[in-house]
Amino acid sequence: MKILLTGASGMVGQAALAACIADPAVTEVVALVRKPLGIDHPRVKEVVCLNLFKLVRVLDQIGKPDACLFCAGVSSVGMTEAVYRRDTYEMTLAVARELYGLNPAMHFLYVSGVGTDSTEKGNTMWARVKGATENALTKIGFAGVALFRPGYIQPIGGVKSKVGWYNAIYMVAAPLYPLLKKLFPRAVTDTRTLGRAMLAAVQPGMPTAVYEPADINRIGK
Repeated sequence: MKILLTGASGMVGQAALAACIADPAVTEVVALVRKPLGIDHPRVKEVVCLNLFKLVRVLDQIGKPDACLFCAGVSSVGMTEAVYRRDTYEMTLAVARELYGLNPAMHFLYVSGVGTDSTEKGNTMWARVKGATENALTKIGFAGVALFRPGYIQPIGGVKSKVGWYNAIYMVAAPLYPLLKKLFPRAVTDTRTLGRAMLAAVQPGMPTAVYEPADINRIGK
């Protein structure tokens, strides 16, 4: 498989990239980045794209991926719904439509989160926008769309968040993670399991589906 990856610098994107590198069935990973990350691996290709709305400018460097792991995203904190919708719904759909033109048979994986509102009518702004994004992706025509809704994610294996104070929280929580996993098996996962689950969800023949934390843990084993 040839994988296109967005958000490679974030914690979820790092998890996806690590899983791709560890899986010999992944022949190439094309990572769309705003600035070079300096990844030194023979199966990883970095393509600088400053604005995902203008993905068309780098399509010739992408080729024809078999799947896209869309891990890019922004926090809704401090944002108006209009701005958050632009940077979430509109950006994701802009990328997805360009990729569908490259390969209609590809699989597209989108990471939202627990609590995403598929009705698009709830009181929580980010959940409505994420729900609208999920719904729109399923209508584009991809061979399969995997909608990932992780809950708490414990970083392991060197994966780190870009947000410093998040890392402090994860460090404190690390010794408690085995207990959290035992008490809340349907609500928590780790980055290694998440990465493996992403690859499992975009294999040829996999149908369009929503993956809650329990599903992520099941297919990521």
